[in-house]
Amino acid sequence: MTRIVEVSELMPSEWERLRSLRLQSLADSPHAYGGSYDVEAELAQDAWLERMAKVKFFAASIDGNDCAIMSVEELDGDFGANIWLGGCWVNPDVRGSGVMKAMIEFIDSVANDRGWLCQGLGVWHDNHSAIAAYERVGFERKGDLQESTRKPGLFFQRMIRYTK
Repeated sequence: MTRIVEVSELMPSEWERLRSLRLQSLADSPHAYGGSYDVEAELAQDAWLERMAKVKFFAASIDGNDCAIMSVEELDGDFGANIWLGGCWVNPDVRGSGVMKAMIEFIDSVANDRGWLCQGLGVWHDNHSAIAAYERVGFERKGDLQESTRKPGLFFQRMIRYTK
């Protein structure tokens, strides 16, 4: 049975959904992000709202249950990227079921109106399953590996995709 993935942009009134999804991602895959579960679990509502004022957040749900998150930061980035996708996480129970594809398709659906023509992201160079998932939705590896400023000694691969 095919399950329908619903994607939406999180509004400030939904800051608790953002918090919940972010903490789930940090608990599941702490190595994948620059943040820390212990630090972010202590953040107050104002801190989450401040994040939402600077960066856009998108959530995916299946049957009304949140299962994925992604942030979109507008910037002038490497290789012409004018948005940077970050904090991408899909619940392990639904990985491989098209959730990431649905999120990228949603970003594409709003991209032209927002001027988001070139999407960029960084992924740990040894996270082969994530790299493969990004390549399946059209991202290409670009440039040399970059050392993380948040986690010195670790390197990430930059990837770029043009909005369709």
